[in-house]
Amino acid sequence: MADAKKDKKGAAAAPPPAPIIVKKVIGDEGAAHGGAWKIALADMMTAMMAFFLLMWLLGATSESKRKSIADYFKPTPKSLVQMGQLAGSNGVLGGRSFVDPEGLPTAASQSSMLDLDPPRDVEGSDGKGKGPESDDKDGKGAESGSKQGKGKSADSASAEAAKKAADEADDKNFGELEKELRQKLSESSTLSGLQGQVQFIREKEGLRIEVIDKADFSMFGLGTTKLMPRAQALIDEVAKAVAAMPNKVTIRGHTDSIPFANPEARNNWSLSAERADMTRQMLEKRGVSPDRFAAIEGVADTDPNVPGDPSDPRNRRISVTLKNSSGGK
Repeated sequence: MADAKKDKKGAAAAPPPAPIIVKKVIGDEGAAHGGAWKIALADMMTAMMAFFLLMWLLGATSESKRKSIADYFKPTPKSLVQMGQLAGSNGVLGGRSFVDPEGLPTAASQSSMLDLDPPRDVEGSDGKGKGPESDDKDGKGAESGSKQGKGKSADSASAEAAKKAADEADDKNFGELEKELRQKLSESSTLSGLQGQVQFIREKEGLRIEVIDKADFSMFGLGTTKLMPRAQALIDEVAKAVAAMPNKVTIRGHTDSIPFANPEARNNWSLSAERADMTRQMLEKRGVSPDRFAAIEGVADTDPNVPGDPSDPRNRRISVTLKNSSGGK
């Protein structure tokens, strides 16, 4: 009993339990973000500065350089197709990096974008060390070069058109001359038998008219420059036809390979040249202006008409060539 009372008193004397205190710390609202706003502001300022520099550079660059830069970064249709196929999709790079070797049409030698060659202007330089003044000069130079290129192209086109027109006129005139001369030879009782001795040959240089000897017909006396009567009448008809044309004229004399002995020590070289000059004199007397003769040549037997037989009389001939007005085709 006494013990129970004692316990009751002890329990009554025990201190009450300590109260539980909950502290709520209300911090600064901006402290939760820390310095993130500063980073965002710095990024914005950097972007604005980059944009400002870009606009300034574009304003200080000439039109020709801006075009060259745009062309540098503009892929060609062929490369687009190739890169799209190699990258495994229908896109340009197919989700791959620009420097990924598998995404390019050819094996890439660069390891980063910094290794790519800088764009160059139309003159081929990289534009380093040039200010706005030099850029303006480059622009003027490019414009001047473009005008010169267009002028040269126009001149070239005009020259080709003029050459084509001259060649067509020559072809027409040569055809009419051949037709007219053949008709006169056929209508002449003296020259009708010599039609086979006159040949008309179209070549790169122009129209070559050849008067050829044969076994029973010689234009000149043996070893001389004296024209025989029938040959003189034939040369007269050729001269009349040539005189009606405006083209330059060359005359070439040919001989056979048979040498001849004479006290003056003459040879086939001098004989062929003298016969060519005698033909020139005949043409000039029949109305061919002296300033139309471009060349008078003697080639002896070096260019035979019958290569298999250098002594054949048909190797003896006179070639009268009407040159193309344009100087050749």
